[in-house]
This record gives sequence, structure tokens and C-alpha cells, in this order.
Amino acid sequence: MTDKEMRQQEPGTVPVHLLSGFLGSGKTTLLNRIVDHYKAAGVRAAVVMNELGEVNLDGQLIAGDVPMAEMLGGCICCTIRGDLGSELKRLVDEHRPEVVLIEATGAANPIEMMDAVTEASMLARVELRTVATVVDGPELLARSRKGGRTFKLMQDQIRCATDLIVNKADRLGSEELIEVQQLVRELNEYAPMTVTVRCMTELGIFAPDAAEGRIPARGGRDVHEAHLCGANCSHGLHRDGQEQSGEHYVSHEHVMTLTHYFNGPVDSEAFEALLKRLPNDVYRAKGIVTLTDTRSRFLFQYAYRESDFIRITPQGEVNDVAVFIGEHFAKDRLLEELKRLEEAGASAGNGNGA
Repeated sequence: MTDKEMRQQEPGTVPVHLLSGFLGSGKTTLLNRIVDHYKAAGVRAAVVMNELGEVNLDGQLIAGDVPMAEMLGGCICCTIRGDLGSELKRLVDEHRPEVVLIEATGAANPIEMMDAVTEASMLARVELRTVATVVDGPELLARSRKGGRTFKLMQDQIRCATDLIVNKADRLGSEELIEVQQLVRELNEYAPMTVTVRCMTELGIFAPDAAEGRIPARGGRDVHEAHLCGANCSHGLHRDGQEQSGEHYVSHEHVMTLTHYFNGPVDSEAFEALLKRLPNDVYRAKGIVTLTDTRSRFLFQYAYRESDFIRITPQGEVNDVAVFIGEHFAKDRLLEELKRLEEAGASAGNGNGA
């Protein structure tokens, strides 16, 4: 089963693309390019912008007809992460977007950001698809020679990316540019890497499912299965400083998330057994499930091979959902297991006259 077929089995799920990168790297420039890309294709997009300060200056650059939530005075990954789910739910309910873009503050920890975004799936039917990190080439090079906490944060932002955009190539000499690319590759050898000036790059990786046919993939490939460094990349380089010739595709197989919405309750023992046999490549799972044997709802958390269940009585509309985060795990196999759990739960319910 392909990723595309899997996504088609999750009707009504809104794809979310997270833009990461240190302060001043070019995230807002990229965000504006993506928004313009969607508008030209007739795709309904919504934006969440996060700023540590009390005023969202970057938000003034976004077109007024694009629905936007401003999360100010803190970072989504820590102090205001609980607000993200309600903001996403409001955007989805009020504006029915086909895709949501989140621009994180440059000080955000990427793992915590992924946690916060995937937690939002309990309130709104959303699925994290992309973590695109914009790398400030000159700043990364300067920080690498000094070390410190900022350099560590930039390293973490690069490690967690599904797509890498090394920006400001025009401010680097040829040898410096090669050094920057080598630094990035040492931290993340899997994610597609594009070198850019002012974030001029192919935008196919951000195409939502609902836009298929309106934002065509180049070279006959599905835009969700591959990344294309397009002809508008003026640098003439793609991966590892090698000359680019024609179209270059790289599969997304690094940091991965799988979001599955349950259609009904599942057996508690079978679900716990599934969590226990998760591969080591799945390092985080969470969600809400209804259990057939108790008919109660539980918040579950899984990390470091341990799982925990807490009985809850949700207020308002809260989805039954499971989210898995990891590297290189077999998403299709895991999805099949989840489907079997649902089928078994439905059979048990019918057998009990439910």
C-alpha cells in the first residue's frame, strides 16, 4: 500500500506543514511563497504564526484574505502548546482549509513542536506531513565555529527535518557553501536538501491532497512521494554540492509521523500488545482511544518502550486518534494493524449487541 492510498483512507484529514528554522533564516519569505503558490492554484490555505513577542510583525506580510491564527507571547513547543489544538480547530471549523501552514518561532525546539502539532489532532482532524527547516547558511557556519546553545538548537532543527532548505547561498563563497552543505549532511543524511537564494525552491512538497490535479507533480511522480529540486533553483547545486542535471527526486524516509483516526472502540489488550511490539524506530506515540471492554475513553502516551493510560471524560468534541512519530518505520504495516484492531472491535461490539 502506498502513502497516497493510506492518505485516501483518512477522509477529511487536513494536512499540516511545519516551517522550522532559526531566527532570520527566511521562514516568512518561504511562507509567503507557499501561500502565493496555493492562491494561484485555487487551494484554500490557513496559517498559524507563532512569535515569542506580543506583536506579530511578520503576520503583516501575509495577505489579508488568508485565514490566520496568531499565537503570541510564548512558544508553541512549551509555554503555549496547549493553545495550538484549539486554534487549529477554530481555523478548520470556521474556514475549512485544504491545508494549514505553521511557522514556528525561530527559538522552537523541533521535537517539542512535532509533539505539539500532533497533539492537536485530538481536537481537529489534522495530520503533520512535513517539517521543512530553513537553514541560514552564513549563520550556521558562524555558529559552528563558536558552538553554544544557539548552534545546538540549529543542529536539532536540521536533524528533525523532512526537508532542508539551505538559504542565503549568495552570501557564501563557493568553499563556504560546500562546508555548510557538509555540516547539514552530517546532521541529517536523509532529508532532501535544496540550496537557495531567498527561498526560491520547488514547492511541490507542500501540495495538499485536495489540490491534486491543480498542483501537478513534475516528471509524472506524485508530489507526496518525492521531492523535486526544480529549475528555479538558481544555485545549480542540489545534494552534497554536486552539480544538478535535470530532475532529482529523493524519497521522504527520515522523520515520519502517522496519524490514524479510529472509527470505533478497540480491545484494550490488543491495543496494549500493539504498543509493546512497536519497532524501536517508533520513539513516540500518543492519542485518545475508546476501549471495548470498559466503553471508557483513555488518553495514552508511549515513549521509551513504556506506555501509560489515563481514563478521561473529554469536554466537547475530541477525536479518537493515534499518532506515531519515528524514523524509517513501516507506516503501511502499522496502519494495517490499526485497521485490524478496529475490525475486531467492531465485531466484538456487534456480538454483544452494541
